[in-house]
Amino acid sequence: MSLAANLADLAPHAEVRVFEPKTEEERDCHWSFWGSGRHVEALKPACKGTWKRWQLIDHEKKVVHESVAQNYITLSASDYLKLCKANLSPTIQLVRNAVKKIDYKNNVAFLSAGDITYTAAHVFDSRPPEKKSGGMMQHFLGREIRTKEPITESDTVTLMDFRVDQSRGLHFIYALPFSDTHLLIESTMISQSKEPQQWYLETIDNWLNERGISVESDIGYESGVIPMDNCQPQDSRTSAIGAASGTIRQSSGYSFNYIQQQTKQLAGRISRGCYEVPTPISAKLVFMDRLFNRVLIKHPELSVKLFMQMAGALNGEQFARFMTGTASFSEWGRVILSMPKTPFLRHMWSV
Repeated sequence: MSLAANLADLAPHAEVRVFEPKTEEERDCHWSFWGSGRHVEALKPACKGTWKRWQLIDHEKKVVHESVAQNYITLSASDYLKLCKANLSPTIQLVRNAVKKIDYKNNVAFLSAGDITYTAAHVFDSRPPEKKSGGMMQHFLGREIRTKEPITESDTVTLMDFRVDQSRGLHFIYALPFSDTHLLIESTMISQSKEPQQWYLETIDNWLNERGISVESDIGYESGVIPMDNCQPQDSRTSAIGAASGTIRQSSGYSFNYIQQQTKQLAGRISRGCYEVPTPISAKLVFMDRLFNRVLIKHPELSVKLFMQMAGALNGEQFARFMTGTASFSEWGRVILSMPKTPFLRHMWSV
């Protein structure tokens, strides 16, 4: 849908079909990223929360960042998709059926969806990538609640609270305070295997109880799995975009900004008659992320320390740039100097 919205702006006469069987409400969840300026303003109708402060916590310390230029933003996926839909041009048609089959003949694609076969000169495939067996992944379950009493620090996002069970892999609580009585709490793991649903729920309950937060009512639940390894598209004959094309940062799971950049660049190329999908994340950044993950897998005892030292080496502006892939050479230097050198050097040649 992001590509369609950008095509409506940059190539308004392009004949496009978007195949999406689910409604906006059925696809609702939370998408978060760092942003600033006009980017934030354009997405305001879909914004559910915006913060200038975020923190990471372990048993020894708390790292708190503040930023003037950068906001940490959470969108309602449903509202974002509705915003994109409202901006589509008349030549873009939304088809509420899934593509069941794609055939090619003489460089023309034949897509079967519902009872209709569509033809296309170019197919861009944003379906989720094939899951790699044994690959690193970020998996989570979230609970959105109303609290009986106002919570403290409602102006601060908790990106990672590591004061939870670490026996099964890197585990943390991610908490978004939408107001002083409205909170999303996610029990999040970075590992190679998922856990039973009840395990995540018990972690959330314990975290709430330890902070004396009483639940007035439940608003909803959400869960997901984000691949943090190389991704393979479902159909190698199509042009993959989004997650299957590599828009997910393998060290963090963040993707929204890279999808926006990729689809805007691609729409611009299409307007000029070029249909090559832009590379979303540089090879250098992919290598560094894969090396980081390799160390996480081989040295789980270092996991919490790595994230805390990385965060502690940067201020708020620098951290936001680092997480969005726009860090300067000196900022990368700060992060590298904060890391233990031996495990990274040991695994550099196996990435």
